[in-house]
Amino acid sequence: MPVGSEQRDRRVTLEQSRMVNISHETPEETEIRLLRVIREATLVVYPRLYAFLEFPLTEFPNAVRSDTLALVRDDRVWCQLVPCDDATEELFGLFRFHFPADADNSGFVGWLATRLKRQFGTGVFVTCGQNSQNGGIYDYWGVPSALAHDVTVEITRMVRGQH
Repeated sequence: MPVGSEQRDRRVTLEQSRMVNISHETPEETEIRLLRVIREATLVVYPRLYAFLEFPLTEFPNAVRSDTLALVRDDRVWCQLVPCDDATEELFGLFRFHFPADADNSGFVGWLATRLKRQFGTGVFVTCGQNSQNGGIYDYWGVPSALAHDVTVEITRMVRGQH
């Protein structure tokens, strides 16, 4: 049974309003789309280093620091991403992308993480959030502190269209 235009329009509207887009495209089309997405994103590079600091579940919420950027837990501990200059901790440089509300950024994390792995040899961590008043999805990206400067220089070039 063919889908009527009203049903098709409703399906398209629902797909457009979702957090995660579904794209059917060639690898070349994906590359072009995601290069456009990174140019349209708002980039913030954090000047300080950050670390994941843990605390027991029983200490929530008192142990949450006011400068925490991300807070996540498993079965045993809370983990907060906070500014840190303690060299005994694993330290990360951070940058953040805010995407425009209408941007199809599906596949962005894998695409950029693969580029960074190929160019710098590093893995990354990504923590996502949503701010519906500022485009919707945003990503915090962390890279080892030893590579933070070089990676953020490259990211800034990409945002400026100098890839």
